[in-house]
Amino acid sequence: MSSQPSVNNAVVSIARVALDVPLPKTFDYRLEGATPADIGHRVLVPFGKKTRVGFVVDIVGRSELSEERLKAVVKILRDAPPLPRAWIELARFASDYYQKPLGEVIMNALPPRLRTARSVPTEPRAYGLTSEGRAGLATLAQRHSGSRALLERFAVHPLTREQLAQLPVRERARFRRLAAKGWVAPTQARHEPSPGFVAAHSLTAEQENALRSLPGGGFGVSLLFGVTGSGKTEIYLRAVARALEAGGQALVLVPEIALTPALEAAFRERFPGAHLVVQTSAMAELERARGWLDAQSGRAHIVLGTRLAVFVPLPQLGLVVVDEEQDASFKQQEGLRYSARDLAIVRARAAGCPVVLCSATPSLESFHHALSGRYGLIELRRRAIERSELPTIRLIDLREHPARDGIAAPLADAIAQRLERGEQSLVFLNRRGYAPVLACPSCGWVSGCSRCTAHLVLHLADGRLRCHHCGLATPVPRACPQCGNVDLQPFGRGTQRIEKTLAERFPRARVLRIDRDSAGGKERLAGLLERAHKREADILVGTQLLAKGHHFERLTLVGVLNADAGLFAADYRAGERSFAQLQQVAGRAGRAQWAGEALIQTRYPQHPLYQSLARNDFAGFARAVLAERRSAGFPPFVFEAALRAESRDAEAAIGFLRTAADVAPERGDAITLFDPAPMALARLGGMERAQMLAQSPSRPRLQAFLREWSPRLYQLRASGVRWHFDVDPTEF
Repeated sequence: MSSQPSVNNAVVSIARVALDVPLPKTFDYRLEGATPADIGHRVLVPFGKKTRVGFVVDIVGRSELSEERLKAVVKILRDAPPLPRAWIELARFASDYYQKPLGEVIMNALPPRLRTARSVPTEPRAYGLTSEGRAGLATLAQRHSGSRALLERFAVHPLTREQLAQLPVRERARFRRLAAKGWVAPTQARHEPSPGFVAAHSLTAEQENALRSLPGGGFGVSLLFGVTGSGKTEIYLRAVARALEAGGQALVLVPEIALTPALEAAFRERFPGAHLVVQTSAMAELERARGWLDAQSGRAHIVLGTRLAVFVPLPQLGLVVVDEEQDASFKQQEGLRYSARDLAIVRARAAGCPVVLCSATPSLESFHHALSGRYGLIELRRRAIERSELPTIRLIDLREHPARDGIAAPLADAIAQRLERGEQSLVFLNRRGYAPVLACPSCGWVSGCSRCTAHLVLHLADGRLRCHHCGLATPVPRACPQCGNVDLQPFGRGTQRIEKTLAERFPRARVLRIDRDSAGGKERLAGLLERAHKREADILVGTQLLAKGHHFERLTLVGVLNADAGLFAADYRAGERSFAQLQQVAGRAGRAQWAGEALIQTRYPQHPLYQSLARNDFAGFARAVLAERRSAGFPPFVFEAALRAESRDAEAAIGFLRTAADVAPERGDAITLFDPAPMALARLGGMERAQMLAQSPSRPRLQAFLREWSPRLYQLRASGVRWHFDVDPTEF
């Protein structure tokens, strides 16, 4: 029975605190003098034998705990502003939808610095007039005209650090004297519309129509579906300008960190007076926290970032843009397994603002919604640059033109022609390293990862075998560990091996490899891309880092190696992803006035995917695959959730899932629960992984089932087993 605690007959409020613990509940603590203004603040609370950081998510008058068991909050941390109520509601939605405890959701969503008790040092962003300053201004003698004039400026509105830096030296000295007297002090700068937008390019008639078709306000989702090079970025830049002119803020999401530097430069060039905040996991801890707080205060006009930026609070959110919306990187695969694209739409609905989803190859879910009228469909069929045409896509049949060292003769000839004309070529291979496997031709030993059901990839440059799944690295053995044979052979090819092959075949060419190994960090990647843009390389060799978002004017040829890898994968999404990747990378060719060509090496040139690709017919391909998905009962015509378990022992993981099925709620005809099975990558990092899939034609029915099932799972004994839900899974 609930009790109402009291101290010395005075009613004490209860702080409901979310903690980063794997329990589906919040925790009640005494907090004397608490008010609703305390909601959203970080607090230190006792939990077990430790003190933990949590967040106040509600203030209530009663608790289910007895007064004796109710512990007190140790301290409220007020060095950062509280999380906004709307943000907490977003976290509650994510907690409910993705079946994750609220405390874990909040901690996953916050910048690392804000998850701790450490202070968040912030530099004053603006200075305003204090009450002492107003009193002083009223009594200041007329002879102090300079100080009076400066105080009157502060009385109108706070002055930012940038504005103060532009004051004359004498005025800055006056400011320091006034600050020392306490007449001006740090305050929050008000959110003001962006000072302007630089229209660097005129729009084509097609782009003009597209921009007019985008809603200027109110919630709605638009799919901006345009061929590569059609100027989708230019359209959403202008949509951002429109939102800022109306006094709003804009959130722009990109799928990969590699795409942020070029887009950041474009935003800074086109919005020179705007306060732009970048949010990625590669940022320094304090920099990311300060950017978050700038956005929360309303000072930031634009937030640009990867999937984690979807959680950045924006009180005047006026537009959301999701670029390359189809990209699998928008789905988080660890911790809180959320889709940033889907949460972006949820945020926009709550804020009552438009969403623009951009892609040359939309996800089938988004394309289906556009065809059904749920989303607005805005198409761009032509490239934006005059005389720039879509690249011609040719298929090289490897049965007729066998590859030599991975490169068929027609592709080698095409590269040679570009070298003669002073044009660039891109050789695309989505496989890092020198070779995907090292093997012994004598006994059949292969370089397998001891922790994963995967091969160790040969990285010859640093003499290591590396697992691209768990990160395990070992020296290259001098002899076969099984039979002692010293003649170990690399099988297959990665970007390092192709780089070497091209350098040998074209000794006068400048070959530049751009992949995760060569790019390393943000600065190295920017340097490599700058060399490519300055044409300091004749042949680029790259992975998916180069597949989208880049504009190399003199690049006229794209050659694709190992294109068949995704054709016959067990994952039903593999074909969709292959088409998107191939069309995106082909679209790097011929983006200026020079004609472009893409050559794809394949053993299956008659495959429907390649035939649609050669016609640049994404819509036809998508309609065909959607028809297959409908008949097979796959998304977007059903909704899915996977219950996953992992353990050192495979039988323990499977056993947990079988027990979970036994305690599942009644399913009726609305829910299909499949038998437990190992995952495609059955062992990862030494843990055996299994899953059980739940499907339903109704999203609400599936959610209701999960909400009833989840609490029962927390009651199960799961010794040595870790489990989680993955709602709307994209990997199996």
